[in-house]
Amino acid sequence: MPRLRSLRQALRAGKLRHEILDKIATTADPEKEREELRSNAPPGAAVPTWSETRPATHPVNRHGWPSRLRSYFILDPLIWAYTLILGTVSLTCSLFDRNGRVQHNCARLWSWLIMKTILSPVKVTGLDMDKIDNSKPRVYAVTHASALDIPILYVNLPFQFRIIFKSELLGYPFIGWHLKRSGQVCINQQNPAASIGAIKSALRGLRSGTPLVIFPEGGRTRDGEIQPFLPGAFFLAIKAQADIVPIALVGTFDLLPMNTYHIKCQPLEMRVGEPISTAGLTVQDTDKVSAKVKSAIEALHSVPRSA
Repeated sequence: MPRLRSLRQALRAGKLRHEILDKIATTADPEKEREELRSNAPPGAAVPTWSETRPATHPVNRHGWPSRLRSYFILDPLIWAYTLILGTVSLTCSLFDRNGRVQHNCARLWSWLIMKTILSPVKVTGLDMDKIDNSKPRVYAVTHASALDIPILYVNLPFQFRIIFKSELLGYPFIGWHLKRSGQVCINQQNPAASIGAIKSALRGLRSGTPLVIFPEGGRTRDGEIQPFLPGAFFLAIKAQADIVPIALVGTFDLLPMNTYHIKCQPLEMRVGEPISTAGLTVQDTDKVSAKVKSAIEALHSVPRSA
């Protein structure tokens, strides 16, 4: 028994020793790197300290407390007021507006008021939206980085369209009610089988000439980077043999990212690419189409912003 007890104590001591050594090695990495720099540097050369080897990051805060106060006490309350008033009007109109035209105009007025309120002008570049022939099926694939992406689209797409949205949005008062009553396409990501009816309806509308707006990332980005596209994001476009128009919204993540109500007013851009045809393709080509559209959107998004 004494030998067994001694063996256990030795094992514990060895384990503890390894943990201490690992901790020392972790905290000593900067000094090790500095020693390597000193040994490899020419005689007489100055060796930087650890703090000097790290990149200096001093972000310029252009949106401090004045911006926050303006957003929390002026912009946000106004947006909620627009939502309450025009959401009520939209719901009332839904009782007799069979084709959704009046509701679309309500949404467009709501969006116009928001964009004027937040003092963030949008510069539209690329394909001339007024010259697009929407008598043919069209799907607009758009980046999604902010809750304000939708108002930007309503203001700058000069035609009636439908949006594919997640079922979670139905829980938002007025906004969710409007989406449901105005004929937008609800997709239940947890139970896709429950969305079959909505998908068939969207396909009929797309084939009859009603453009469809999709966010192929499936939701808002959390870091400002373009996220992987969802499998089957372009299923409807291929089934309807619709052209896909790539659109990159630039600056909206900085305007209003997730998990905040602080709107940082600034100029924005909406970049519209050339249509990508799906003629002759089948659902087996979904991945190929997705990769092609993603490449086009990334190219649009990567262009440096004009001063």
